[in-house]
Amino acid sequence: MTSTAFASQGTVLWLGTGSGSAKTITGVTLGNPTIITAAGHGFSLGDVVTIAGVGGATAVNGTWVVTNKTTNTFAINVDTTGGSAYTSGGTATPVTWTPVVNMRSFTGFDGSANIIDVTNLSSLSEEIRPGIPRFGQLSFEIDWDHSDPSHAALIARQLSQAQTAFKLVLPEPRTATFNGYVMKVPIQGGVDQVVRGTLDVRITGPVTWS
Repeated sequence: MTSTAFASQGTVLWLGTGSGSAKTITGVTLGNPTIITAAGHGFSLGDVVTIAGVGGATAVNGTWVVTNKTTNTFAINVDTTGGSAYTSGGTATPVTWTPVVNMRSFTGFDGSANIIDVTNLSSLSEEIRPGIPRFGQLSFEIDWDHSDPSHAALIARQLSQAQTAFKLVLPEPRTATFNGYVMKVPIQGGVDQVVRGTLDVRITGPVTWS
């Protein structure tokens, strides 16, 4: 059987560094997922948007990941089936992204759920249940360039301990969007070597694939 594997070359890690221009919402189609209408929104798969001011279908107000899109619509993973219909108003404000340059390798999403022991005196053998999903961390190696905005932002995030949005865009194409904290920003070097380091981002909340 012919391999369907794809190369990792071309993978880009993006970090959220601000907010873009709000797009006007003109409709909400209830369902699972929910479809938002905003003409010429310009969003990409994996983008993070904050929806506010929607009347009627108020369940869509909040922060969501774009999981599908057309030119004038985008989908969010919230089940509004049987909910209140859209009446008026609303905006969708996207996170703006900065690509992390000089990335050499990455590994992550290595967390595992805790095991809950539910064995009792009626059990014939050990009984367990998994706890809540845990996604661990994403580690990535970069060649340092402290003058680059993305590298400066990573250092700033570690110092401020601020939660940051990330998206890892694979060339398949698939996009993993998540929030995390920059835990360490080490550097190392040596003879005939560039200065590089492997950074750890501890993931909080879910990882959304789109």
